[in-house]
Amino acid sequence: MATSIAVFCGASRRIPEAYSEEAEALGRLLAENRFELVYGGGDVGLMGVLARAVHAHGGHVAGYIPTSLRDREGVAYTVADELHVTADLSDRKREIFARADGFVVLPGGLGTLEEFLEIVTLRQLDYHDKPIVVVNTRHYFDPLLAFMEESTEIGFMAETRSLFIVVDDSETAILALKAGL
Repeated sequence: MATSIAVFCGASRRIPEAYSEEAEALGRLLAENRFELVYGGGDVGLMGVLARAVHAHGGHVAGYIPTSLRDREGVAYTVADELHVTADLSDRKREIFARADGFVVLPGGLGTLEEFLEIVTLRQLDYHDKPIVVVNTRHYFDPLLAFMEESTEIGFMAETRSLFIVVDDSETAILALKAGL
């Protein structure tokens, strides 16, 4: 059975090209390294770029999309090798988490941040020991990382930086995944 990598990323169409280029590189590298993509099932924004890149390089794409998003025209990646329709976002996250052997986080909006924080929290609470890799394209995550450090210093949260790896690009993300699997 293939190693499944869950990727969390944005669905916005209004982003600079550098983010799309990184998502495309990650998709190519996942396929070249025989990692199966498990993701939110979208065909828009970085989600679509990522899935199309995995397919373009002969990889396997497993999407998990809630009914409400699948029913919106143009949102679902309907040519996925597997497109699982879930009742809601909570079910989608649960199914992705269960299937994933590791996680990569690309830039995105509230949904991406929520997914990232949930998997870090689950790791902190010993629900899993799967690798989590954050691709910090153009320093996108720097403010969040600074917030997490400050929250730790103040005492609101335990140290979390040991729970995930931050890298600058997709090539380094693949190396980190391989080391952590």
